[in-house]
Amino acid sequence: MSRSNVARLLVSCRDREGIIATLSEALRDVGANIITSDQFSSDPYGGSFSLRMEFYVPDDAEERLTKLEARLNEIASVLHLDHHLIDARRRKRVALFVSRYDHCLLDLLWRWRSGQLDMDVVAVVSNHPDLQEEVARFGVPYHHIPITPETKAEAEQAELDLLSGEVELIVMARYMQVLSEDFLSRIGCPVINIHHSFLPAFAGAGPYQRAHSRGVKLIGATAHYATQDLDEGPIIEQDVIRVTHRESAAELERIGADVERLVLARAVGWHLQDRILLQGHRTIVF
Repeated sequence: MSRSNVARLLVSCRDREGIIATLSEALRDVGANIITSDQFSSDPYGGSFSLRMEFYVPDDAEERLTKLEARLNEIASVLHLDHHLIDARRRKRVALFVSRYDHCLLDLLWRWRSGQLDMDVVAVVSNHPDLQEEVARFGVPYHHIPITPETKAEAEQAELDLLSGEVELIVMARYMQVLSEDFLSRIGCPVINIHHSFLPAFAGAGPYQRAHSRGVKLIGATAHYATQDLDEGPIIEQDVIRVTHRESAAELERIGADVERLVLARAVGWHLQDRILLQGHRTIVF
């Protein structure tokens, strides 16, 4: 089965009878065969309904998907659903943002180069020059855009000039800057952030130091979509690791770096595979 013959369908609507039957019939009518189908309903009588289907399309896939899109538009007007039809042969174009911490960035680049993350990394953007040599080994363009409190607006405009219309996802791989509401509204694509704590605990700066001062026994990491509210965007993935009173704040940071890498890689992978649907402030991850 070639990559060019696979497509995905994401659906969100109020739950009611006949949704799956109607969509399955539409797929059958264009010669598509369902490979996987996952759904979730918050309540079978009018609750929020979410669906992800992956299906095989025979030869002349582009023509069949065009017909399917037209049919889905008709169905959407009747069932009042939001839908997103995705041609899986297109790899998403991704930019990675980073400051000085390299562990999440280099892990993502390694997973991309080894084929574990199905994406095209088009740029690394950093407010520091420190990691340029490391990134050069992966053959990815490195853009150093310094930021100070006085130049934040100009720096974000430079990032917008560089990336607007060019990427479908931005990943903040320990980018130690808060993206403004203006940037998030204008960039035109989702932004995934990794925060080095188990949110909602220890949001903001210095979470390992604050965790140490509170004597916590579990530390963690949270990958979430970035919004205008700091560290409060919809959560995609989280994980934790047990620690003891013996670890210093610096040791907590070292231990937590492993969790950060894994959590961010999972979240990015799920986004690339179109496994995440938003349901208000929550995520449904299939």
